[in-house]
Amino acid sequence: MEGLLLSINSAVAQGVLWGIMTLGVYITYKILNYADLTVDGSFALGGAVSAILIILGWDPFLSLVIAFCSGLLAGVVTGVLHTKLKIPAILSGILSMIALYSINLTIMGGKANIALLGMETIFTKAQLILPAGFDKAMVSLSIGAVFVLAIMGILYWFFGTEIGALIRATGNNENMARAMGGNTDMMKILGLLLSNGLVALSGALVAQSQGYADVGMGTGTIVMGLAAVIIGEVLFGTRINYFLRMTSVVTGSVIYRIIIALVLRIGLKSSNLKLFTAIVVAMALSIPEIKAKFVKPKINLEKAE
Repeated sequence: MEGLLLSINSAVAQGVLWGIMTLGVYITYKILNYADLTVDGSFALGGAVSAILIILGWDPFLSLVIAFCSGLLAGVVTGVLHTKLKIPAILSGILSMIALYSINLTIMGGKANIALLGMETIFTKAQLILPAGFDKAMVSLSIGAVFVLAIMGILYWFFGTEIGALIRATGNNENMARAMGGNTDMMKILGLLLSNGLVALSGALVAQSQGYADVGMGTGTIVMGLAAVIIGEVLFGTRINYFLRMTSVVTGSVIYRIIIALVLRIGLKSSNLKLFTAIVVAMALSIPEIKAKFVKPKINLEKAE
């Protein structure tokens, strides 16, 4: 029982850190209506940049900022490929993802893995400040919660501004947004750079938390992000305000990590995790269709007076 609780605690902590990534996926998938595959590469990019900078003696907080900026750049490249060179959305993401694999390897000095054991990270720093009873999972959860709440607050404010409203309008109806004078190409690029910046920041935090960066750590990130977004929608619904939508996304990330931890404990091989994730996403995506076929809508008939 104690082992199960430890697994759940660790899953919750990782779910919060990965929740920053799901916020990035939410921006492209739900706001821009754009399934961006760049995130598989930008997640690993953030981890690689943060890890190599820490190895070189940089401050771990500063490494997070630079990792975030590297993600912004990756998003800009994808946006330019799609909007300026007219490459289809999915293909532009695939091209960026493929290119980032080589870029990440180059950043890591040709190594597939960089260990941070014994190096100072934001988590080792926080452990000196937080109460002595806090284990590694609690430290990760505390740091992750601070970042998530700050990011959610900033995003809530940003998407209430004129630029944020234009990004949302571009995702809802691009032709109408363009007819109203909005630069839809620029709005797409802004959405993509913001999304990939958050994904890279999440990758940097995960790398510092787990003590290593791996060139393949971003594989399947888009599927995990979509799973978290869909799980959150199933639980919270869609008729909620924007702040609650972001909360549902992070909650979905935590629940997804808990599910993964539980299925691993009951004997599922780690090599089958991607298959399990694909099944979960497919089931979640099919829920609206199943509801439409088997749940009859209630019709309220009011008597005319």
